Amino acid sequence: MASLKAIRRRIASTKSTQQITRAMKLVAASRLRRAQEALANSIPYSEALARVADSLLTSEGISVAPREGAARRALMVVIASDRTLCGGYNTNVMRLADDTRRELMRHETDVEIFAVGKKAVDHLKRNRTPFAVSRVDNIPRLATIGLARDIVAKILTDYRGGAIDEAGVIYTRFRSAMAQFPTYEQLLPVKPPGESGIRDDAQLHGGVAKSESGKLDYLVEPSREELVPVVLRGYLEASVYHALLESEASEQGARMTAMDSASNNAAEMISALTLEMNRARQAQITKELMDIVGGAEALRGQSA
Repeated sequence: MASLKAIRRRIASTKSTQQITRAMKLVAASRLRRAQEALANSIPYSEALARVADSLLTSEGISVAPREGAARRALMVVIASDRTLCGGYNTNVMRLADDTRRELMRHETDVEIFAVGKKAVDHLKRNRTPFAVSRVDNIPRLATIGLARDIVAKILTDYRGGAIDEAGVIYTRFRSAMAQFPTYEQLLPVKPPGESGIRDDAQLHGGVAKSESGKLDYLVEPSREELVPVVLRGYLEASVYHALLESEASEQGARMTAMDSASNNAAEMISALTLEMNRARQAQITKELMDIVGGAEALRGQSA
C-alpha cells in the first residue's frame, strides 16, 4: 500500500488536473456556442448560392469540366485542428483522408494534399505522406474568409491550369456535441442536381448528408457564360467556408465532450484515492495502537 504522503500528493495532482479540464470544458462550450451561431447564420447563404450554382453551372451549354489534357490528379483539402485534447476528432478525420487517398490512387488518380491544421501536417509527416500546401495558424478561430479564399485560389489555379481534374474537401460535419461525422465532399467537377458528391458516416447512421432540392431556372443578366467564373468562385468559397465552420464547431464539440469525460474520470479517481487514503490512515492508526498496547503489556510484564 502506498504511503499517506504519496496518496495525498496524487489526490492534489488529480484535483489540479480536474480544475484544468473543467475550465477547458467551459471555454470549449463558449466557443461552441459562437461556432454554432456562425454555422447557423451561414447556412441560408450557402444553400441559396448552391441552388444558383446548380442551376447555372450544370445547365446546357455551360461547361466547368477539367481542362482538356488535364492530369489525372485530385487536390484534396484536409481540415483538422491545430490543438489536441479533442478526443478522436483528428484521428477520425485523418483516417478518412488516408482511406480516400488510397481509394483515389486505386483508380489511378494521383493525390495532392492541402493540409489545414497542425495535426493534419503532423500526421502526414509522421506517415511520410507528401503534401503540397499547408496552413497552420495556431489561433482559436479556424474558420475565416481569408483562409477559404486562399484554398479556393489554389483549387481554381490548378483546375484551370490542368494540374488537377478533381478537387474535394475532407472535414467533419457537425450534428451535436456528441456526434460529428468525417466527410469527403467533391467540389470540382460540379455535380449535377441530385448528386451531392458527399460521402460520410451520417449516411451509415440513417442521416441525410446533404439536402436536395429541385433545380430552378434563373433569369440572369448578363449572359450565363459571363457569370460562370463569378458564380463558380463564389460557390467554391461558400462551400469551403461552410466546411471550415462545420469543422470548427465539431472540434469545439469534441473538445467539450472530451473534457467533460476527463473531469468525470478525475472525480472517480479522487473518490478512489480518498478511500485508499482513509484505509491507509486507518491501518496506520491501528498499527500505532497495537504498538502502544504491546508496549504497555511489556511494561506490565516486567513490573509483575
